[in-house]
Order: sequence, then C-alpha cells, then structure tokens
Amino acid sequence: MSDQRSAHERPSKNERRAEAREKARQLRQEHEKKERRTRLLLQGGIALAAVAIIAVIALVLVNSVRPEGPGPRNMASDGIRIGEAFAAVPTPALPAGDRPVVSEANPDGVVDIQIVLDYLCPICGEFEATNGEFIGTLVESGAATVEYRPIAILTSRSAGTEYSLRAANAAACVANYSPNAFFDFNASLFAEQPEEGTPGLDDARLIELAGGVATTAGGIEDCITERTFESWVKAATTRAQTGPLPIRDVEIEGIVGTPTIFVNGQVYEYTYPFDQGEFAQFVLQAAGDEFATNPTPTPTPTPTP
Repeated sequence: MSDQRSAHERPSKNERRAEAREKARQLRQEHEKKERRTRLLLQGGIALAAVAIIAVIALVLVNSVRPEGPGPRNMASDGIRIGEAFAAVPTPALPAGDRPVVSEANPDGVVDIQIVLDYLCPICGEFEATNGEFIGTLVESGAATVEYRPIAILTSRSAGTEYSLRAANAAACVANYSPNAFFDFNASLFAEQPEEGTPGLDDARLIELAGGVATTAGGIEDCITERTFESWVKAATTRAQTGPLPIRDVEIEGIVGTPTIFVNGQVYEYTYPFDQGEFAQFVLQAAGDEFATNPTPTPTPTPTP
C-alpha cells in the first residue's frame, strides 16, 4: 500500500480551517461593501429628501410671508367710496406698510354708508339682495355715498380655491383700474355668489365679470390672475378684525363678522332675515335732521313670499 495520499483524500483539519477563514473573510468583505453601498444610497436619499423638504418649506414661507405690497388706488381707507352717479371718489394708493386713512367727511345732508363685507359670506349676499337697490337709489341721486370694504375672512371655505381672497383681490383690481365700475362689479359678484364649501368662480369668470362692467379694463386681467393685491387684502382683513377701523365718527376695535354696516358712524344692528324698510328707517334715524334737506327715495317693498 502506497504511502502517497490520494488526490481525492479529504482536506486536513488545518486546510479546512483555512478555507473557512478565507470564505468568512470574503463574506465579510462582501457584507462591508454592501453596507457601504446601502449607506451611500441612504445618505443620498436623505440628502435629496432634505433638499425637497427645504424647497417646500421655502415655498411655503415665501407665500405665507409675502411682503405687503402697495394697496390699490381709490382704496386708501381700505374701502372705495362711491358717490353721485356711481362715480368713485379718487384717492392715491396706500403705500406698503402704511395705515389706512379716514375718508373725508361728506357734505352736509349726504349720508355716509360703510359696508365691511366678504364676497363668500351668505349673509352679505342677502343684505345686498335686500338693500342693494335702495342703496343704489340713494347713491345715484347724491343723497348718500356708500363705501365698500372687501375683506377675506372665509378664504378657507371654498374647497381649496381661496375664493374669498381671490374675489376681494378682483374687487381691488377693479377699484384700481376702473373705479367707476365698482358699484356694478360688486353687485355682479353677489348676483353670482357661490355657496360656502364650493370652489366658487374661477379667475376666468371674475375677469369676464370685470370686463362686463369696466369701461377701461386694461390691466385688470393680469391683476386678477397674478393676485396683485393679495397681500393688501390679507393686511386689510387683519386690520378690520383687530381695529381700529378708519371710519369717521366711530370707534370700533375690530369687526366680529360680516356684513358690518355703519351709517354716519352708527353701527346698524340688523335683525335677520333682512327687511328693507328696517334699513331705510335706520338710515333716516342715523342721518337725523340733516337728511331732511335731501328727499329720501321710497324703498321698494320687499315681496311677500
């Protein structure tokens, strides 16, 4: 029997150990490589995610902390005053950061009506439907002025479209570019007022309404689509809620809801549902003896259901 070992003889114990150690080393190296790859991918993913998060945060901050721009022309009081023949009282644009100014006093015998409103507010719509024609009669004849102060307190109640804010911005655009059309544009917004919780009118329809009443509508389209006066609307809304309101002969530290109506500085404490005769009586009472020099148009009776 030969002393030489067969080629098929099993490896020795030491050889087996060496092979096991080598295989373990190889497995360890492969595992370490895999861990490095995973770590690099994870770090890259985290970096990309961080960049994305930073971009989103930056966008939110830019949009939410958008610096206040100048206000629209003819709304230096945070409202636009409409006088005889529905002509707007001209005022310069309110510079960014400036406080609104109180409108000049009306001539003797001319009633001062002020309305703080939100174009999504259903009660504002009902007030307009009940009393808009009567107010129009007073204004057209020169017996009164009406100052509309659009704000946006219902911005979150339009299925994400921010209709309240967009409508107030559109009103500011009309005040800026075609102020004498404001009375009709205001009426048009309420005539097509959407319900809360719905998307409301889109920008295209707001532009159509503005173009339908404005005689010099140049610039209104871009103003509406670009929300030129968005920051001003937000600032005016905050001012209306925190006060004091820039209204002659009245001291009020902010409104609690819309509509809030003043006649010659007196707050109209209305009953609901609205009654045109009640509002007409309040106008007479608030105007006092000075209104006797102007004949008061007879209010149109509210139809009985």
